[in-house]
Amino acid sequence: MPYSVQKVATKPYEGQKPGTSGLRKGVPVFQQQNYTENFVQATLTAGLGDKLKGSTLVVGGDGRYFLKEAIAIIVKIAAANGVAKLIIGQNGILSTPAVSCMIRKYRTDGGIILTASHNPGGKNADFGIKYNISNGGPAPEGVTNAIFDVSKTISEYLLCPDLTCDISNIGTSTFEVEGFGNMVVEVVDSVNDYVELMKEIFDFQALKEVFSGPEPMRVLINAMHGVTGPYVKRIFLDELGASPSSVVNAEPLEDFGGHHPDPNLTYAADLVEMMKKGDFAFGAAFDGDGDRNMVLGEKAFFVTPNDSLAVLANNLECIPYFKKTGIKGYARSMPTAGAVDRVAKMNGKQCYETPTGWKFFGNLMDDGRLSLCGEESFGTGSDHIREKDGVWAVLAWLSVIKYRKASVRNILMDHWYSYGRNFFTRYDYEGCDTEPANKMMAGLESFIADPSTIGRKFSSGGKSYTVAIADNFSYTDPVDHSVSTKQGIRIIFKDDSRIIFRLSGTGSSGATIRMYIEGYESDRAKFVKDAQEVLQPLITIAFEISKLRELTGRDKPTVIT
Repeated sequence: MPYSVQKVATKPYEGQKPGTSGLRKGVPVFQQQNYTENFVQATLTAGLGDKLKGSTLVVGGDGRYFLKEAIAIIVKIAAANGVAKLIIGQNGILSTPAVSCMIRKYRTDGGIILTASHNPGGKNADFGIKYNISNGGPAPEGVTNAIFDVSKTISEYLLCPDLTCDISNIGTSTFEVEGFGNMVVEVVDSVNDYVELMKEIFDFQALKEVFSGPEPMRVLINAMHGVTGPYVKRIFLDELGASPSSVVNAEPLEDFGGHHPDPNLTYAADLVEMMKKGDFAFGAAFDGDGDRNMVLGEKAFFVTPNDSLAVLANNLECIPYFKKTGIKGYARSMPTAGAVDRVAKMNGKQCYETPTGWKFFGNLMDDGRLSLCGEESFGTGSDHIREKDGVWAVLAWLSVIKYRKASVRNILMDHWYSYGRNFFTRYDYEGCDTEPANKMMAGLESFIADPSTIGRKFSSGGKSYTVAIADNFSYTDPVDHSVSTKQGIRIIFKDDSRIIFRLSGTGSSGATIRMYIEGYESDRAKFVKDAQEVLQPLITIAFEISKLRELTGRDKPTVIT
């Protein structure tokens, strides 16, 4: 007997914009009645349109709480909407880079990723549903806006209520659906396709030598109980022969072990402390869904995401993939420091500055303009997929170490001697009250709109800076000519120093204010100084201009990177 399709009456969720996961009456939004069903139906309807019936989708996520329940809902709704095939990671596990890899490899119509990225997980924390299009990248604004529009007017969703599927075992199941014929669900090994791609990109034989020989390099890889655990065990232990002690926190957990799976100096403090002891020459950490990374050298020598992007750009020739494809160009998000710009200029390559969000890089990649890109929020990747890729970035770094025969610290020092150093810091103020945060941003809008701002001089700590540009960053995509406005307040001084403010609200409560400070130094005597010391005059000026402390009542940030 075929599984019956039911139309279930519903109504739009009244409250937060769909896609967020805040709390209401102590119950996360994603667990409230019809919320997930509404969002999945809206995603299928608007994301696939007339391609919905007969489509093929990849489905998986980072292992956080509600993953399996959400997949069960997706299977029921996909069947009722005429989806022909779902490819699902075993037990629902698929990293965000792996989903992108599989969409591209199997040429599917898109994919659904169940993650809230680097935000906490658990019964009362965050959950998210993300739609990727057929190029493997995040849905562009036109698609996400269409999904939002459907979610505001939805009156029913389609469901096969009795259809259940075991995703714990690898294999293929076929379900007959009333009015549509068969839907196939293929449960696949979560790691295989991704590892095969990495072996095509990197010289695994050369990388094995890093972990063998008379003086093998000791590394410490912290998966932070996120999705990358199975991937790093397969790659670093099974394929490259690293010591079992090289990989820690490798079991994906629904609440990430009670920790915040954000690979930075604050939330990966346990890795930092272990690295400080000097027992390891290289350390790395990943976020919950595996697209972000942090790299440390011996004694916890910190590589900023900005410097990581620039160093990789300067050494791509050591990776077989780029020998084959050539190096097309580079890109960075607007808040990311301009270190990679200097590499691009030296190499005669174009470097694009885009809004924050990997979807903007995807257009450039699809148009053949871009090989390497990155965001200061610990995301780095290349055109091998259409997502940032934490494990890829670490393999790229190990390739550079092997090629240069140098430590992380020495590679950075050599880079700064050649290009100078773009000192950078980011202050995150998480969980701010929305009203004062908005008031601060409104004040900054008035500041940049004032014609007298240009040419105005600010002084602090014996240094003076003159404003050259003050705006709210806008971007015109060179491929599709779409325009994105109000992407972040920029105050750029005549010496190219920058102060940037952005406001976001992707967590479970409140708003997050992000303040970015950048200053360039060519004086080699200053290269080893702490960024907070070098940038202190600009930090003081940023507080003066924004009135952040006075308006928010926050004396210090939640996270400094």
